[in-house]
Amino acid sequence: MNLKAMSFRRALIGIAAFLSAAIVIVALLASRAQISSVIPFIDSVPENSISSLPGGDGPVLVVKIDDTSQARPQIGLEDADIVYIEQVEGGLTRLAAIFSSKIPQKIGPVRSARISDVELLAQYGHVGFAYSGVQKKMRPVIDAANLEDLGAQKHSATIYTHDDSRISPYAMVLRADLIMEFAKDKALNIASSKNMGWKFGDSPQGGVAISSVHLSWPASSYDAMWSQEENRWLLNKSGTADFAASGIQLGPKTLVIQNVSITDSIYKDKVGGVTPYSATVGTGTGFILRDGKYFEATWTRADETSGTIWKTLDGTEISFAKGQIWVALTDKAPVFTTIPADAPSPATK
Repeated sequence: MNLKAMSFRRALIGIAAFLSAAIVIVALLASRAQISSVIPFIDSVPENSISSLPGGDGPVLVVKIDDTSQARPQIGLEDADIVYIEQVEGGLTRLAAIFSSKIPQKIGPVRSARISDVELLAQYGHVGFAYSGVQKKMRPVIDAANLEDLGAQKHSATIYTHDDSRISPYAMVLRADLIMEFAKDKALNIASSKNMGWKFGDSPQGGVAISSVHLSWPASSYDAMWSQEENRWLLNKSGTADFAASGIQLGPKTLVIQNVSITDSIYKDKVGGVTPYSATVGTGTGFILRDGKYFEATWTRADETSGTIWKTLDGTEISFAKGQIWVALTDKAPVFTTIPADAPSPATK
């Protein structure tokens, strides 16, 4: 083979090698893009400002959910960015679940609104508010509030469905996908999630190691046990493990105990029970629970439209863990089960 032919052959081999490498690179990039679409955190993904969960910022939907034993298992709560526990008539509790990073198809059982919701939710902006109804005396308050009223009285049974496996009034289930389609089709001005005053990051210094905490209201209680395995607080409601309809035990990465003033309002339920009012504007104390510890804290909320800022007792802003948050609005002291300093961390399953 002459020199010219050998050079030509080497050139062809070089071109073939270059093309093969290019094909491999393109294939790898395409594969990476496909993997990133199904496996989170391969590439950076947008995080929700309320919870720092993947999914980015989107329209905020708030749903009032029953919190009695008849309502269990509840539907969709595991997908909420934040869940508030509120005291209602008779010392029972009800939930206000806030969805933005992910809105599941179904949420429930849906129950009625309360006066505390108006002040509590104002910090989130003009959110979509889904509930089963409200007493006549409070209707003008809801109408005047900075809320997009998506209540059941305005929608058909196609959106506010009836679960035949449950009994009323614990059987109303919201088709959240349909209510959000309605809001989009009508171009309703629903606020997107935004920074709410707290931030996310590493755990503060110090804190007290605990295995569990007991929270109580006059006729309701929660226990939260730290799970090292799942890196979150697992909830029990009134002594029973609190599972969602999906089979997932409910429980947040950050559990907030917010000490608030709870007083009688001017409203009553249909049997004459006085509706309590939980004040969430102003200043107060509480606890931030994350990473198997509790941190004593203070909270500040300047006015209804402002978010809630949490700081340690020395004035350092507290970072929450990334993930779902539950906030217990209570006026009763929690009971902590502490861990001796030389004991291993709890590993509740």
